Amino acid sequence: MTPPERSPATDGAAAHWHPSASPAMLAARARLLARIRGFFAGRGVLEVETPILSRAASTDPALGSLRTRWSGPGARDGDALYLHTSPELAMKRLLAAGSGPIYQVCKVFRDDERGRLHHPEFSLLEWYRPGWDADALMTEVAELVRVVLERPGIEAERVRYRDLFLEHCGIDPWRSDVPALRDAAARLGLSDAGRLDLDCDGWLDLLLTRCIEPELGRGRMTFVHDYPPSQAALARIANLGDGAGSIQVAERFELYIDGVELANGFHELTDAGEQRARFEADLVARAATGQPAVPVDEAFLAALEAGMPDCAGVALGLDRLLMAAAGARHIDEVLAFPVERA
Repeated sequence: MTPPERSPATDGAAAHWHPSASPAMLAARARLLARIRGFFAGRGVLEVETPILSRAASTDPALGSLRTRWSGPGARDGDALYLHTSPELAMKRLLAAGSGPIYQVCKVFRDDERGRLHHPEFSLLEWYRPGWDADALMTEVAELVRVVLERPGIEAERVRYRDLFLEHCGIDPWRSDVPALRDAAARLGLSDAGRLDLDCDGWLDLLLTRCIEPELGRGRMTFVHDYPPSQAALARIANLGDGAGSIQVAERFELYIDGVELANGFHELTDAGEQRARFEADLVARAATGQPAVPVDEAFLAALEAGMPDCAGVALGLDRLLMAAAGARHIDEVLAFPVERA
């Protein structure tokens, strides 16, 4: 068995005070941020800031929110605040208030995440385009990446989620049940398949990450789009095709470069009732797996009720983008002080 790749942050206790990123990498990060701001300034997109702390937390069962407490004037006894996992909901409140196109560069926080590509605190670029759909936004994401990576000739391909599974795994993710997905995992050489107890989305995620993702974005940008409705998150649901052969898809996309996911975008859901139902389904799923209940963002739902414009939005991981620009293998190479040295 190949040993796990070591983090630069753990190489030598005596060096705990020293940055894990080189001076050249720190300078590369500064240039990356300058290119991003120049890109959006040239397109009339407003830079905004929203709070890192919120009274609500992400309901997504796949995300863990870090929590703190506020004891200042006006705080209720034991008032809990959550470090945001994304600025998404607050930015959508700005959209509902008439902000127009906006972007934000910020730190976000996720519990239980640490590894070669994961860190509990990381940098995110998120932006929203009123009046756009996912297709238009994928085009702009590709244009931004070309500018930031200084690779104007890098190609961008688009492939449907369903087609990837048909090609790489020989299964239709819309027509396969748990036994069929388990059998596919075993056939494709995932040795632990027989011991796992997963639902359909769990099996699809395992097959995607182990059998498909490593081949995506090799020498190009690969946009995967049209996800299963069960993986819609905050995206709209649409019908793909006509007649008996039509299926429902989530209007969602992800960007891959060199086998690494960099961005996740949606044609955003604007129906407050449907969004509340999804949040409530998340809470049921969290309870079923023993995860703590978290407060739903009622201010965001009120903004949807008031009327958020039709729009598309995307979140892009800046640390991973910098890794792609610099050829770094571990996220610690692009961070000044990883959590072990914080």
